[in-house]
Order: sequence, then C-alpha cells, then structure tokens
Amino acid sequence: MIVFENVIKTYQNKQVVNKINLTIASGEFFVLVGPSGSGKTTILKMINRLAQQTSGKILIDNQDVAQVNTTSLRQNIGYVLQNIALFPNLTISQNAGLLLEANGVKRSERQQLVQELLDKVGLPYEQYGSRMPSELSGGEQQRVGIVRALVTKPEIILMDEPFSALDPLSRKQLQDLILSLYQEFKPTIVFVTHDMQEALRLGTKIGVLVNGDLQQVDEPQVIINHPANQIVSSLFNNQKITLIDDLIRTGLKETITENISFDVPHLTSTQTIQELATALYDYDYVIVDQHYIINQRQLLMYISKH
Repeated sequence: MIVFENVIKTYQNKQVVNKINLTIASGEFFVLVGPSGSGKTTILKMINRLAQQTSGKILIDNQDVAQVNTTSLRQNIGYVLQNIALFPNLTISQNAGLLLEANGVKRSERQQLVQELLDKVGLPYEQYGSRMPSELSGGEQQRVGIVRALVTKPEIILMDEPFSALDPLSRKQLQDLILSLYQEFKPTIVFVTHDMQEALRLGTKIGVLVNGDLQQVDEPQVIINHPANQIVSSLFNNQKITLIDDLIRTGLKETITENISFDVPHLTSTQTIQELATALYDYDYVIVDQHYIINQRQLLMYISKH
C-alpha cells in the first residue's frame, strides 16, 4: 500500500503539488491523469525518491520512504519511462537483465528469467535476445522496457506516460499487453497519462490531478457517471467508455462449463464494448476471459438497455 499524507512539493518557490492525501491499495492499477504540467510525474517520482517532497509523508507498507535507503527502496520498484533509453551497445537480452545483474543474480538464472518475459511480451528470446536496440521499433523497445521493469518481480511498478510517443496501433497493443501482465502478476501499478481514454481503459482506480490539486479519486465508471466537479466533468467530456465487464455483470453471457476449443476471437473483460462489437461483426460469438461466451444477441440486449 502506498500512502501520501499531506504531501507538498515546491519548485523554485512555486508549489506544484498541493497537500496530497492519497491511498493506493496493494495490487491496484492506479492511473494518475490530468493535463500536462499538473504535477503527475512529480508525484510518481516522489514514490521512489527521484524527487523529494517538501513536506508531508509518503509511506509504502507503513514505512516512511524518506527513512529507507534509496538503493533498497528502488530494488522493489520497477520504472518504465516514455523514452525507454535502452543502452545502444548492449543486446536486448543484456538490456532486459540489467537489474538482475546489478542484484548479483547468476547468469544462467538471468537468462532464464529474461527469456520467459521476452516470450510473454511477444519478443521470442531466440529471435530477439541477441539483437541490438537499433534493430527494434519504438513499440518493441518499449516492450523491452516493460520486461526490464518486471524481471525482478517488484511489488510496485511506476509508469510515466510509457505509450504516449507510439502510434495508435502500437499503443493499443501495449495497453493490452500491460493489462495482461497485470492480471498475471498483480503488482501495484502507478501509471501516469494525460490521455483520458487511456486512463479509463487501464485503471482500476483513477486519480484526477489538475494544477497540483487532486480533484477526484474513484473507479473509472464513477468518474464518468458522477464527476466530483465541473473540472473533472470537462476533462472527461465525451470520453464515456463501456467495458465488456459491465455486460458480463448484467448477466448477458453464457458460462463455458467444459474445456472446448473454438476458432473464434478471444477477448478480455477489460476490453471495450466497441472492440466486442467489432469482433462480433465477423463472428457469431466470442470467448471472454476463457470463461464466457457472448453472442450478437446479448450485445444488442445490453446496448438497448444502456
């Protein structure tokens, strides 16, 4: 659990973070969203002491981060930046395993851990492990950055606008990837973005920050349907997003009761109704989270009621 208690940050006599009180639960995918310059990255950096708060406390599992050795603190916190900055003279495998090497992990174990994660993010080790960063696209390099952040199995991962420089297709692919990895490993993720749609799609909880002030902290659908004020409402205007999970919760699905294999699309409940509709355009039904079958009739029933 990450807790901010009356946290203030001042730069050059200007207060950029204003008395933040915030609790991020363990295992939460917390998205901090707001306009550029609102203090989002500053809040992120204060968690691992890349920035030091002017006053107030930041606690991780009831321990004041200011009292923890920075090296020890950061060993349990992964960090993914917008510009992933891979070392150009190191192979993909070496870049991905840097933190393991720094932690004294044996070479054979490093290779095994890196191989497992590269395979998971769609960069097969045999094909990509010996390549150099210059041979990869921006999206592929960002996947390596995600592996580097995950490979030590940290309890907390900080992500600072990691997909904002990518094209829309690569961005969506990496959103899907990080959601899949989150569901598998269940770390606490603190994710910064200025993209409201991205925040709604990824976050289990969203914090809205404007001019250093935390305007609202809630689940995505609560922020959409019940904005705390006009500022939040204007930011999320026309951003309504509906997840497949909402359809499942209303009972519009059939449960798969035995192991059957269908040659149809497989989606996750965190994907949108729009994505489901696109899949159902070409197929009679889809499988969601390996547990449910949803067909066109069920989707139309949901749309008619909402």
